[in-house]
Amino acid sequence: MDERPQRPGRGRPDGVARRRGAGPTLARLIAVRVLERVERVRAYSDIALHHALAQSNLSGQDRALATDLVYGTLRWRGRIDHVLSQFVERKLADLESMVLTTLRLGAYQILFSDRIPNIAAVDEAVRCARAVGADRATGLVNAVLRRVASDGGAVRFPLLEDEPVLHLQHALSLPTWIAERWIADYGAEAAANLARICNDPPPFTVRANRQRTNRETLLGSLLPDFPEAAPCRMAPDGLVLGHKGDPGRDARFRDGDYTVQDEASQLVVEMLDPQPSDRVLDVCAAPGTKTTAIAERLGEDGSVLALDRHAARLNLVARAARRLGLRGISTLQCDANVPLPELPFAAEQPIPKGGSRFDRVLVDAPCSGLGAMRRNPDARWRVRPTDPAQLAEVQQSILANAAVTVRPGGVLVYSTCSVLREENEAVVEQLLARNEDFRLATSAELPTALAPALDESGYMRCHPHIHGTDGFFAARLIRET
Repeated sequence: MDERPQRPGRGRPDGVARRRGAGPTLARLIAVRVLERVERVRAYSDIALHHALAQSNLSGQDRALATDLVYGTLRWRGRIDHVLSQFVERKLADLESMVLTTLRLGAYQILFSDRIPNIAAVDEAVRCARAVGADRATGLVNAVLRRVASDGGAVRFPLLEDEPVLHLQHALSLPTWIAERWIADYGAEAAANLARICNDPPPFTVRANRQRTNRETLLGSLLPDFPEAAPCRMAPDGLVLGHKGDPGRDARFRDGDYTVQDEASQLVVEMLDPQPSDRVLDVCAAPGTKTTAIAERLGEDGSVLALDRHAARLNLVARAARRLGLRGISTLQCDANVPLPELPFAAEQPIPKGGSRFDRVLVDAPCSGLGAMRRNPDARWRVRPTDPAQLAEVQQSILANAAVTVRPGGVLVYSTCSVLREENEAVVEQLLARNEDFRLATSAELPTALAPALDESGYMRCHPHIHGTDGFFAARLIRET
């Protein structure tokens, strides 16, 4: 079984003959340039694509095509490369970067789209190569992609039961080091299930704004436009809208009725469980998705102080708060990777006498992001094998600095969107080993909504292939003294 994926059929039919010498469609040209930035400078695909689309005047249909081409090519790059390697006489790594990117984009359309005729995919790839200055490679691009169109469907892939690492690498599009790690952590079958679902676009998931509505009322208003909408399984304010539509352009989003947020991310705030009068510190807050979720649960007497090292990113927190009509959120530029200064409960307030201790502190730490590969497919190619261990050092530093700000009896929650042990429980275990003031909360002490995602230790672990969410980890620590 080669696990040939279903072709999504996104984008418009593109078989209309075009004038010889004309350039490629703008959607494809944007896609190839974004993919090249991801490849050449390890750019974040979502940021690069958003910037490129914002500067274009593409229609909604063409924006969707460009988005699918970028994300689809990144999701299936490993499988695409295996197919291309059967028809290119030299190593793919020896090809000029832009030429390889153009080949991948063309091969993605041939192998995965049933609405784009193969002849159009080949022709547009040749036009892309010419438009980006790779004229001398147009013959190669044309010849290779014609062979992919005629013979690519017959390419065989290593079988999971015989060669699990190569199967995950070539059939399911993972870098070798991630394939090896997941097989060691989960076993071959579960690793394949995880890799398989990470190649599927995630559904849109949103969080109802408690200050303006509730989940049931919001669901009723959204169903006419999002007929697949249904309550989340675990997150009490969450709705899964499905794959159709664009929540970010919906009037109810603009009016502040909801925020786009994955269910697992919502569960992190459920684990923090802020109470109406709490003073909360969000240590790595931008862009503010969890900050605003905290504020929605706080009463008029509560407040949340949002820290981030980048002032520009803190503007995103303030913007989200304004859209949602939330009060009680303050922002403060601060690098949590170094010892924190004495902090006020709110940025405009003086520091309380003797310093401030917060009731609840959230550390949603910077991480590899490998749990969110469904929505950030570039992460698998951008993150290097040595990155998780280096990130763990930063995570340990941030968590230790944040721990100082928790009052006795208060709560400290640590979370990441990673599924790697060194970024998750290893970081928590190091803090507990060095700081006897804290203990790990038991499963019985945590909100019941979290039960499906909790293990016997009290850690929250969400996985795409098990829970249908992004991959997330979270732990609640209680300061006893």
